[in-house]
Amino acid sequence: MPNYNQVPLSDKTKEIILGSLLGDGSLKKHKGYKNARFSFKHSETQKEYFFWKVNQLKEIAANNSVFRQTNDGGYSKNQKLRFQSRALEALTELYDLTHKVKKFHIRRKWLNQMTPLSLAIWWQDDGSLISNTRKGVFCTDGFTQEQVKSLARYLEVEWDIKTHVASVSRSRDSKQEEYFRLWIRSTAELKKFLRLIMPHIKVPEMLLKVIILYNDHSLQQRWISEISQKTGFSKAIINKYVAEKQSKWQKYQKKI
Repeated sequence: MPNYNQVPLSDKTKEIILGSLLGDGSLKKHKGYKNARFSFKHSETQKEYFFWKVNQLKEIAANNSVFRQTNDGGYSKNQKLRFQSRALEALTELYDLTHKVKKFHIRRKWLNQMTPLSLAIWWQDDGSLISNTRKGVFCTDGFTQEQVKSLARYLEVEWDIKTHVASVSRSRDSKQEEYFRLWIRSTAELKKFLRLIMPHIKVPEMLLKVIILYNDHSLQQRWISEISQKTGFSKAIINKYVAEKQSKWQKYQKKI
């Protein structure tokens, strides 16, 4: 009988995990276990994306890997969907690669193993279009300034994507906290990045993360055609999300 704890990870599973570690995923060694487990969670508002990701990770899943989690003290009050894998030797190897003294550690040794699929997972987890969708930001709030700078260097050297590191302040529990985020400040760089990841956008609701809005109808249709070509989604589906995004943006503009 095969020992499934020793089965190596497929390339696709590894790529998804590496991208998730920069977003909503984590590798942990739980007390009493020799090997690591991979887990991630999403709000129920992103359940389509959550279950797509779960389906991609069947090789590390158990029968009880998916469960609902009540509010965990974060900003969102929505109930969370959580995935937790089996404890596997192959995941321990990935844990050792991405951790140092039991803490997640960003370094080029494993960043260089990421692929466009990994980048797509990272963006879908923690990336957002801002400034009327003409710029982008990765919410790297849990990382240090030096770690975010490492990510910026990686994106420029490996993928020719120019980003900027800047701090943001936020009040929490009556305290002012400073975070560092990774910004894509030019539409040209943003489109370059989105073109890289769009072939790996497989969930309709995630189209909102690649739709740039234009006032010019011909430019809008050109971008819709490009999204359709690269993602495989029909223009009808994409237009539905374009309309949704336009409506939200118009409501936001009225508020300000």
